[in-house]
Amino acid sequence: MRKDLTLTSFLANKKQWLLIAALINLLFIQAKAQTDSLDKMLGQMLMLGFRGTSITDTNQIVKDIKNLGIGGVILFEYDSPSSSRPRNIQSESQLQALTAALQKKASIPLFIGIDQEGGMVNRLKTRYGFPRSVDAQYLGNLDNPDTSRFYAQRTATTLANLGINVNFAPVLDVNINPACPVIGKIKRSFSEKPERVAQEAAIVYHAQQNEGVVSVYKHFPGHGSALADSHLGFTDVSHTWKQKELNPYKILLKQGLCDAVMTAHVFNSQLDSLWPGSLSNQTIDQLLRKQLGWQGVVFSDDMMMGAITDNYSLEEAIKHALLAGVDVLVFSNNIKTYDPAIASKAAACIKKLVNEGQIPWSVITNSYLRILKLKSKYHLL
Repeated sequence: MRKDLTLTSFLANKKQWLLIAALINLLFIQAKAQTDSLDKMLGQMLMLGFRGTSITDTNQIVKDIKNLGIGGVILFEYDSPSSSRPRNIQSESQLQALTAALQKKASIPLFIGIDQEGGMVNRLKTRYGFPRSVDAQYLGNLDNPDTSRFYAQRTATTLANLGINVNFAPVLDVNINPACPVIGKIKRSFSEKPERVAQEAAIVYHAQQNEGVVSVYKHFPGHGSALADSHLGFTDVSHTWKQKELNPYKILLKQGLCDAVMTAHVFNSQLDSLWPGSLSNQTIDQLLRKQLGWQGVVFSDDMMMGAITDNYSLEEAIKHALLAGVDVLVFSNNIKTYDPAIASKAAACIKKLVNEGQIPWSVITNSYLRILKLKSKYHLL
């Protein structure tokens, strides 16, 4: 009996100390957000793609990390603008060395992200010695939790061993249109059933969380009904989008199973008659944050996709994305062109918009606070 009481007391005290430590950490993060400079805060709001399988101090990405304090990088296997390989990935040992070198250059540890969904969207290919992956549709159709856990755990362990701490997966898009060129047609959706999507996504979330990998759900508020590809240009889902495409988010948010959400560039007049999802206050702030209750980090989809660059200037896109509620602006540098100056251009735009009063200071500090909280949750601070 005495041993049981001692154990109970120990566990109770441990919980109290963990709570106190969490509160102290939160106070530290809040104080940091109130005192850090605009340059430091806005740098954390940028995630950048770059070229190179190794780095030196002369690389532009190193200059952006050191001079701009960018908060994250995103890795690719294939370089689309030059139609060539390799971009960032050659082998396990090479990639481990690259991520470690990048982290050493950062004053605040980086989000190091990748799109490792499995199947067609798979940066860690077997040709480089990585394990074989399967697509989401295969797992959803199989509906075998043990198989799903096996692949999710293998991916999560692989990412963690490589020093990759953010996976832009799982995909929460519901397979409304199996012919959707960027979702259903290439088997990126788990199912046409929202509940099945949520079930499979939860398995991925748990595996990645256990390995210290941030899960980013995508593409809010739903890309699965699209008839076109937002990588290439304007994509309108106004007449095809269904309310049930929100259900996976509702289910997972209610269960407390969420790290971050990525927006879609799709235009949906059912939600906003003026702006596509990534630039829409109605979609992000009103729907995702206020109605669904998500108060954590929101990543944009790639701001260099045709749906954005063909229709908006860089400054206009950044302004409306931040006012809508996006916290991290992603610039892949891997669609049509490669712009080594994109980080400095984006930082200059944000700074100009804040200094002119077009973006309130509170927008920057709130995003910075959310980013630091997520990095703290995953022990990056």
